[in-house]
Amino acid sequence: MEKQATRDAYGQALIELGQRYNDVVVLDADLSQSTKTAGFARAFPERFINAGIAEQNMIGMSAGLAACGKIVFASSFAVFATGRAFEQVRNSLAYANLNVKVCATHAGITVGEDGGSHQSVEDIALMRAVPNMTVVVPADGPSTRQAVFALYHREGPAYLRMGRPSVPVLYEAEQEFTIGKGIELRQGKDATLIACGIMVSKCLEAAEKLAQKGIEVSVLDMHTIKPIDEELIERKARETGAILTVEEHTILGGLGSAVCETVAARYPVPVLRMGIEDRFGQSGKPEELLQHYGLSSEDIIKKVYRLLQKR
Repeated sequence: MEKQATRDAYGQALIELGQRYNDVVVLDADLSQSTKTAGFARAFPERFINAGIAEQNMIGMSAGLAACGKIVFASSFAVFATGRAFEQVRNSLAYANLNVKVCATHAGITVGEDGGSHQSVEDIALMRAVPNMTVVVPADGPSTRQAVFALYHREGPAYLRMGRPSVPVLYEAEQEFTIGKGIELRQGKDATLIACGIMVSKCLEAAEKLAQKGIEVSVLDMHTIKPIDEELIERKARETGAILTVEEHTILGGLGSAVCETVAARYPVPVLRMGIEDRFGQSGKPEELLQHYGLSSEDIIKKVYRLLQKR
């Protein structure tokens, strides 16, 4: 299966975006080789600013540029963009409802050997709680490209979450992508798996194995965590009667929490959450860490069996 890192797709999309629109400005916090903004810097040096190892200052500069009519893509690692610069994201960007897209790479435990200090497992929860903030977590390279263009055309601040390793390509280049509308990748009657980011491909893998055992599950790519697709969640709750959420993020405040809130308010059914269970990450190879934290396709299958017992 073809693979591509979402951060690579982001870097390529920025160049394409810069060629089309002159109001695009990109900022980075001295990580442009890793976040893949270096390509934009080479193509459009007059529209790129390296703020140095000063994430708070980068966000403040982004706010000023947005206030002058620019559409800004500010990049760093997720742990820095959302943690170190949270006050500036909240007060300088979201409070003023400015057109800055905080595009963070190296999210989740699949950062790998960098360890727990660099593995952001709470960033979705942080950004989801901020008023005016849109939160998008694409599953692969093509959907990352689509997300970049969609966010350019969307007014207000946004958080785009991306990873470090290459992940399976699930979509065609021109797959329709609408912020706030989840995508049903597989239909099934027995339960619904709702995932985001790297875990979408893991859920599809698990669904294939479950089908061989006579269990048919739906798989949703819930790429937008905020605003979440409440209508789709309710429909699948009614159709299948049970939901499992899967995310490379703490189970507190992220995708699982958003789905539980929706289900409780609109159509209560049993929901189980899979993710990082109130723990920090640690150093290791990405696939080994997914195994260690119970996020493999086999772990998803086991959780589906538990879920079916609750129907």
